[in-house]
Amino acid sequence: MKMIDVSRELFSTPVYPGDPEPYRDPVRRMELGDVCNLSGFYTGCHSATHVDAPRHFIEDGDTIDQIDPARLIGSCTVVEARGVITGSDIDEIVPCAQKMILFKGQAFLSQSAAFALTAAGVTLVGTDALSIETDKDDAFPAHKELLGAGVLILEGLELSEVEPGDYRLIALPLLLGGAEASPVRAVLISEEKLDFDRS
Repeated sequence: MKMIDVSRELFSTPVYPGDPEPYRDPVRRMELGDVCNLSGFYTGCHSATHVDAPRHFIEDGDTIDQIDPARLIGSCTVVEARGVITGSDIDEIVPCAQKMILFKGQAFLSQSAAFALTAAGVTLVGTDALSIETDKDDAFPAHKELLGAGVLILEGLELSEVEPGDYRLIALPLLLGGAEASPVRAVLISEEKLDFDRS
């Protein structure tokens, strides 16, 4: 069994434009004579590697504490893609993929791609970009389409060392009552070399 950490470090990862900057506050420091080291920290819910719950864009959608953690554990497929992914691209991908799909290559989803993913019954979509869609589209149609259908969104992954193919994903959020998102520690587990082509 091989475990791959696909999380980004919280305090050093660039934030999405307009999001709050995370920081750590060392309250006690042994080097200054304190009995122990003790820190507080501040972060936005969408910092580094994080999962979006429906409440992010759906007014009455589930918050992060209402999401069953089991929905963030399971078989996934890493797909390499660049540029803007369309609905036609998704139609080619889903027959060869698990119900959780992670996109490697800083790709972005169009609204038609989001619609095709929901229509295919995908339960989670992940990306190694800061967001599943570009910051040029401030209407966020892909977010709204996916979250409105209950599809979870995992953003800010570190997939540079991950080969395309099938893995087991574990990406558990913090239990943040009422929050629309949460940072996660995400790992991929590969138990054997898997063939991506299922034809």
